[in-house]
Amino acid sequence: MRAPSTVLVLAALLTACAGPPVCTAIGVPVGVLLDVEPPLAARVDRAELEVCWSGTCHRPELILHPATAAVETTCAGDTCSARMAETGGAHGFASVPGLPKSPVRVRLTLRDAEGRSVLGRTLDVTPEGRFPNGPECGEGGPNVQLVAGSGDVRAK
Repeated sequence: MRAPSTVLVLAALLTACAGPPVCTAIGVPVGVLLDVEPPLAARVDRAELEVCWSGTCHRPELILHPATAAVETTCAGDTCSARMAETGGAHGFASVPGLPKSPVRVRLTLRDAEGRSVLGRTLDVTPEGRFPNGPECGEGGPNVQLVAGSGDVRAK
C-alpha cells in the first residue's frame, strides 16, 4: 500500500519541478518554403510561384539560395561550432500574407538561366500552422513546404 503513495508523491514532485513551458519570441513565417534537391538545383536559376485561394491569386517573390548543411561539428566545453558546406540543393521562401489554413492551389515553375522552364507543376496543398516552441506556446504560421526534385514537386 505504501509503494503506490510513494509513486504518487514522486510524480507530483516531478510535475511541480517541471515548471511552465519556456516560450520564446520565435515566429513562424506565413508563406511557402521551397527546397530544390540536387541535381535538379544545378539546372535552376530562378523560381516563379503563384498561390490561389477564394478566387484570388498571389505571385510572391521567391528567391533561391544555395542550401547548406553541417558537415563537421566540434565542441569544447560548453561551446560548439559547425562547419557548413553547400549541399548542391537550393532553398527559398515566399511570404504570402493572409495564407489560409485551408486548401490552396500552388503553381511552381523553375527556370534555367535562359528563362526556359526546367520544371513546372500545379498542386493543391493545405498550409498548416506550426508550433516552434511546442503546442503549449501557441501556433504560428500557417505555411507550406514544397520539395522539388526528380521531375516532381510534393508537399513535405
